[in-house]
Amino acid sequence: MRVNRTLLSVVLVVVALVIQVSVLARLQLPGAVPDLLLLVVLGLAFVYGHVSGALIGFGAGLLADLAPPADHAAGRYALVLCVIGYLAGLAKPENGQLKSAFVPMVAVVAAAIGSTLLYAMVGALVGDTAARHVGLGNLLFTAAVYDLLLAPFVVPLVMAIARRTVNDPLTDPSGGGDVAAGWLSTGTGLRIGSQRGGLRGRAVRNRAARAARIKGVKRL
Repeated sequence: MRVNRTLLSVVLVVVALVIQVSVLARLQLPGAVPDLLLLVVLGLAFVYGHVSGALIGFGAGLLADLAPPADHAAGRYALVLCVIGYLAGLAKPENGQLKSAFVPMVAVVAAAIGSTLLYAMVGALVGDTAARHVGLGNLLFTAAVYDLLLAPFVVPLVMAIARRTVNDPLTDPSGGGDVAAGWLSTGTGLRIGSQRGGLRGRAVRNRAARAARIKGVKRL
């Protein structure tokens, strides 16, 4: 991932995590908690692709695993968001712009249901049976509804911000090195060389003029 994309992803993930922990988690809504972090990962994966989506998802999930008041094993949600980010990145359009809202809405519902199921499955493997006591069906339904209601306000905004870093010449692999190389070749380097050549030419002419004057004096 390029520097600008990485910085932007980190900022968006941290902001989403802070809002989710400090605001959304305290709303005491029935069933699941609206997953703002999941929506940010989806928006970034739609623009950056499956590889970046997997990396962003893993990093975002790991932060969520370590952020208080996390009560589950570290790496559990990182695995979930890594898989979700990878799969969402496979649906990335060629120009990073979705032509209709149907595809992202379906992806949001699928991601909400898939992340809840995968989280519960991983929890069952490590001995966490909290989903059974709450009711898995209730969690799936409320997670899909909450994320679907929140998605129109989050996913398009994240995608619009992320698209600004796609065509950035400083992050373009074809222009990243050319920026520095072009600056060195067309700017300071050639000017210094031309100035040095000019100074040398002037020195030679000055010496020739002095020699001519000396010869003239001697002849007189």
